[in-house]
Amino acid sequence: MAPRPRSPRILVADDEQDLLQIMRDTLEAQGFVVETASDGVEALAAIRKDPPDIAILDLRMPRKDGFQVCEELRRDPVFEHLPVVMLSASGTRDNRVHGLNLGADDFINKPVDMVELLARVRMIMKRSRQGLDANPLTRLPGNVSIETRIDEALEGGEPLAVLYIDLNQFKAYNDAYGYDAGDRVIKATGRLLLEIARKEPLKNDFVGHIGGDDFILITTPDRMEKLASETIRRFDALAPSFYNEADRKRGKIVSTDRQGRMMEFPLLSVAIGICHNKIHPLTTYAQVAQIGTELKKHAKSQPGSSFVIDRRTS
Repeated sequence: MAPRPRSPRILVADDEQDLLQIMRDTLEAQGFVVETASDGVEALAAIRKDPPDIAILDLRMPRKDGFQVCEELRRDPVFEHLPVVMLSASGTRDNRVHGLNLGADDFINKPVDMVELLARVRMIMKRSRQGLDANPLTRLPGNVSIETRIDEALEGGEPLAVLYIDLNQFKAYNDAYGYDAGDRVIKATGRLLLEIARKEPLKNDFVGHIGGDDFILITTPDRMEKLASETIRRFDALAPSFYNEADRKRGKIVSTDRQGRMMEFPLLSVAIGICHNKIHPLTTYAQVAQIGTELKKHAKSQPGSSFVIDRRTS
């Protein structure tokens, strides 16, 4: 059975509860999945927990206003391309210019015309799908951003370590539990990697989503083993929660392999291949990708979660 198309998700933030409910009802009637927040702090927390496809932010909200929320989003590589629409009761030129300079995609004046709101949302989402380099499920930066980030580090001669991260037994899990459950695993893995990378906020670590169950974590050689070990520890603690009680107790599932044969599969685990320039230089993105892929393949050949570091001297 093919996966069902995912309904677009929208975060709407406004401290006017009546307007918030009207916008929610209007958008949900058109097939959108809507989450609401009543102030800027709630909005940021909701976006970071489960990134939407678009955020609609009231300009004047308690705790953090729409400008502050937009500014914080644009400082984060994960959300720098998230479409943002501002709602303003005073749609002055200065407000519009300031919002656009912060990275807002559009403004809608209050009182909100619901027909206009729907038209603007559809237009922005169509435009973002055409040009956005982000995974639609996790909203993490995609392949173009990953390659750009690695190329910049190589050109600048920076200390570089790239963790190629892949889930073991994901196909078997997806076949047994279904696409929706598989999507939850992918999203949870993305959130886990973000939490690990942001544990030390002054570090310039980067998390990207290559696609499917393949992720990238870019860091420095002095942190690569620590982050790999932390990823394995936390994923192994999280993995049992993805299963029903019977499978958790068995420590395995019964599913079909790629040839259609019934087989037993272990619970999900994580394989990590680590490419770095601590021992020898790296010169191209293609070289990094080739080494990382080879090391990840070696890690996948081992039982359970593991990481393999490039220790070659030439």
